[in-house]
This record gives sequence, C-alpha cells and structure tokens, in this order.
Amino acid sequence: MTKSITQADTCLVLDFGGVISRTLFETHEETERALGLPKNSLTWRGPFNPGSDELWQSMLSDKISERDYWLTRAQEVGKLIGKDWNTMQDFVRAARGAEPKLVIRPEALSAINRAHAAGYKLAILSNELDLFYGELFKYQLNFMNLMDTICDATYTQILKPDPRAYTDCCSKLGALPQHCVFVDDQLRNINGAKAVGMQTVHFDVQNPAQSFQLALDLLGCA
Repeated sequence: MTKSITQADTCLVLDFGGVISRTLFETHEETERALGLPKNSLTWRGPFNPGSDELWQSMLSDKISERDYWLTRAQEVGKLIGKDWNTMQDFVRAARGAEPKLVIRPEALSAINRAHAAGYKLAILSNELDLFYGELFKYQLNFMNLMDTICDATYTQILKPDPRAYTDCCSKLGALPQHCVFVDDQLRNINGAKAVGMQTVHFDVQNPAQSFQLALDLLGCA
C-alpha cells in the first residue's frame, strides 16, 4: 500500500544569506553608517548591477568561489576603516552584529510562519551561516526555533552544490528529495538541488515576495 504524502512529509529548505537575510549589496547604507564610512563609499553591487562588478562576474564564471568573493570584499572594507580583516565574519559582525533582526527579510518571516503554521517541515541549508555571521547570531532570531534542522557547511565542510549537502539535509528531515522545495539565490546551488531530485526556486533578490510565493505554491501551502 502506497503511503499518502502529508504536510509533515513535505519540507521547505532555505538558504540563509540572500534568501532569509538581505544581501550585503542591499544594505550598503546601513553598513556605511555602522562603520562610520562616508555615504556611497561602497559601490560594488553584485547581482543588482553585475556589469559594474568584475569580481562578481569572476565568481559567476567559477573563476573564484563565493567565499573568495566575500573575503576580498571584507578585506577591502576593513582597509577603509583601518582594520586587517581576514575573515568574512569580521565584516559581517561589524556591519550587522548590533541589530541582526533588521537584515532579515520580512517576506522570509512571512513564508516561514505560513509554512510552519500549515504543518510543513523547515530547514536551513547554508554554506557559511556561522562562518559569516558568527555562532551567536542565529540565537538572536526567534524564527530559528521553528527550524527542524540547520545544515551548515561551516561544520560539515560539505558545500553546495555537492550532492551530499542536499541528501544529508533531506535525511535529517526524514524526507525524500522530491518532497523538498529548495530555495537559493545562486544558480549553481539550484542546479545541485535539481540533480538530486529536489523541487527548486531560484530566488530573485530583486523580487523576494514573488520567489517566496513560488516556493509556497510548490509546497501546496494555501
């Protein structure tokens, strides 16, 4: 007899940076204010103006990794304020540590709460949650308590798009890949999820509300 699929068997799996949190590209004003920099000191715009960001283009073409991109930006910003920053965590803590809730997308909170209320399982699958934000950051965010599992390559050292990153997350959720909806803003990570059979939404950082609605629709969340 075939087991029927219920909400408890279906899962919403979210990347963190860019999907749940606003990108650092979107928060230049807040970063400049937090670091005491003159307005418009930060000009790199990544996906919001890819043609003007050569380093971003190098990352998209796999010449450098996403971690390499952000390490370079962290070092550049550190020099602007006389700091020798050798980790992305130094940058993020200085730019976002004081008020972490302000960088969380309201659209993400709405989608997480709707999925949870409807009985769907929830997970975060990130390459660098604690690496970039620090170990204490997530404990300041109440919605983290709704997550059934958090898979962070800071500790597993298995980075998306490695198939093991996705299958390990599905295993921890007790769900088949085809019953999981995965949301990420990086196409390479979306392709990795598709390869193991997950349903996917390539998150549009310029239209977060639409992206989250697409994910909820795939879940079947009314």
